[in-house]
Amino acid sequence: MNSIQAAVAGQARRNSKLLSGARYLGASVSSTVLPLQVDVSSASGLTGQQVDALEGLQIEAARTAIRSLASLAAIGELDHLGGGLELIPALTLTLAVTDYERVDYTIEHAHTSVGYYGALAAFGFIDDDAVVDDFRRGLDLPGHVSWLPGGTQLNGGRLGVMIPAAVGQALGKRARRDDGAWVIAHCGDAGWVSGQALNGFNGADVGRAPITFVMHRNGIQLSGSTRSIMDKDPRPIIEALGVRILEIPTLHDSAALFEAYREGWRLAQEGTPNLIYPTGYRSHEAHGVVDLRWFGERYGVTERVEEMAAAHGVSMDRPVWVPGSLMSFRDDGPMVECLFLVNDLPGGEGHHDGHMKDRSEAEVLAGPMFQTTGAQRAALGRLRKAAPREVVTRARPAPGSPNLVLTEEQRSAADLPGTGEKVSPRNGSEAGYAAVAAAHPEAMFVVSCDLDASTKLGKARALLAADHAFEMSIEEQAACLIADGLAVSSREPQLNVVSTFAAFFEGIAREGFDMWRYQRNLTGVNEGLNVTFHLSHVGACTGRDHFSGWGLDWINVGLTYLPYLHRFYAPADARSAFLAVVDLAAHYGGHVIGIPRDNLPVLEKQDGSGPLWEPTDPWEPVTAYRRTEGADRAILAFGAPAFLAGEAAGTLARQGLAADVHVVNGLPLAERELEKLLAPYPGGVVTVEDGFIGTPQTGVRGFAGLVASKAAEAGLPVEHLGITDPTTAPSDGHLETWRHFGITRRGLAAAVRRLS
Repeated sequence: MNSIQAAVAGQARRNSKLLSGARYLGASVSSTVLPLQVDVSSASGLTGQQVDALEGLQIEAARTAIRSLASLAAIGELDHLGGGLELIPALTLTLAVTDYERVDYTIEHAHTSVGYYGALAAFGFIDDDAVVDDFRRGLDLPGHVSWLPGGTQLNGGRLGVMIPAAVGQALGKRARRDDGAWVIAHCGDAGWVSGQALNGFNGADVGRAPITFVMHRNGIQLSGSTRSIMDKDPRPIIEALGVRILEIPTLHDSAALFEAYREGWRLAQEGTPNLIYPTGYRSHEAHGVVDLRWFGERYGVTERVEEMAAAHGVSMDRPVWVPGSLMSFRDDGPMVECLFLVNDLPGGEGHHDGHMKDRSEAEVLAGPMFQTTGAQRAALGRLRKAAPREVVTRARPAPGSPNLVLTEEQRSAADLPGTGEKVSPRNGSEAGYAAVAAAHPEAMFVVSCDLDASTKLGKARALLAADHAFEMSIEEQAACLIADGLAVSSREPQLNVVSTFAAFFEGIAREGFDMWRYQRNLTGVNEGLNVTFHLSHVGACTGRDHFSGWGLDWINVGLTYLPYLHRFYAPADARSAFLAVVDLAAHYGGHVIGIPRDNLPVLEKQDGSGPLWEPTDPWEPVTAYRRTEGADRAILAFGAPAFLAGEAAGTLARQGLAADVHVVNGLPLAERELEKLLAPYPGGVVTVEDGFIGTPQTGVRGFAGLVASKAAEAGLPVEHLGITDPTTAPSDGHLETWRHFGITRRGLAAAVRRLS
């Protein structure tokens, strides 16, 4: 066993041990929770008892959050307590209206996780002691929002990305069911201005997504007040993108917030995405003066406000803006300091990174806003005596599970080019997607970026209903994130394809890959979502566009995400591209497929009896292309240059040197498959690929790096052809460009000869 194999084996043991200790993760988790459920489509409003119960649960969740952060403080740690406490009131109502099928939710400002976990505990999905003792100290409850029973599938991490992801989730739900599908997306007042969020709002309007965003407008960001960092009013900007704004004074009034939810749901059913925006309170003729005294009396913290005002020489008659979503809500000391900050008063503090260091848990929990009333306790008591609600949370299917399978008859009907033809592999992938769309139109979704004519998704899109095909123009990043959201809209078999050029995936759209890989399944494993990333125009095989259209790092991108993928495909001709699409559709999970742009010959069997691949063949990771008796060395061709490898083998045979050729159609290879592939070739191997394979400064990368590692272990000579210096290149056809980089038939033959 070599060093990396030993490391992998050791990691597998540690992974197994960690997963075995998880309390709330698994293939299926049944939860017995409070029967507080409100049907937003039929209830005319909240009853007094429901309001009391919700507010009682909010207090319990907030107390749990305080206890959790006190526990963290004991080991010198902190978290975003301020935002976590602020999330709880609105999230509690969201949990009451969610049914996890028709109605679901997600959280964009995922640093609020202690409030999220506290709310789940209040409803009974998890134990409050788990939040106290395990938050940020194990697998179950990490420091950002992650999927747990009763929670959101969309694990958050970066501000803004959940806006388009939630849009995708809503679009998928609407397409799968037309009986009131709705997604609620809680978001902060910082991430909305990110490019992916703005593109997501635009996508919500373009797709008429049934979604309601709830903005927690607390006026505070990491470095200070929102006004001091980004002094923009979100409303006119978001409204201009097509999202209806629903203004309410505060998120802390459950009854009024439910009325906003009712309106949000109604608009969503009409195809009007909307955003609930708490304006807060200012002095106005209609309701009089809003000053520090007003604030203290409204929230029952007058004594704390007076202490703060006196300490900093501020009059209690000082008019203020009271945000409609208060940072550090209920934690009266920090809450008042946050109020002072957003009003530019001396002594103001942000508490974005709130904590319990050097604070007394007992004193904080003795504060006036952490005490339940008799009515609240009675309402909770009645709920706990009633028959509980049973909620079953099921994991997404494992990668490789059966998905959209084509019959042999459907595959045979594909019109594919034959031997002697030179066509773009795009023709084969086009036929594959069209075949899947024709066979499974209800379960295929395509997100496009104004490139269907080049990526060849147009035929498939034409076979799909309008609510299964979405056009995002040049918003590649948001398009990827929408596809991520589509993947969590259903656990049913489904193909979600997002397509653009490889160069854009490597750069602009990369966030879609990254968010996709930190999505945890309920099993506790971070698995790529059920999305196919279709990378067109890979490598230097891009016509005459020079660097503007190149995806020179596409293989390295695929290798980077390989641990999260089911498969990464690199078809060498149009027929293998068809097989790759058929295979990825047939298997649930994350896929990356790289499609060359330019015309490549259809590969032929060695005996000349026909194409190397038939449409009914199973996809295979490695195909033997040329065999020569007595060969002790081989060429391993990855993707487009495979035909050059065949030509090189013919040249070598005429010169009396035997070499085999194997076409590597994708990764990963089965365990020890590469070692077995190399074993018959003590004379060594040559790799060839159309991508960046590194420099002396970076070391060997790409497919070449994978083979170099295995060849070194086996003590085999090895040579690599690929792109080593991408800084200078011609603007020519792909053959001329390959020639510039030394990727030629002669170059391959010379490399094979050098092995000796």
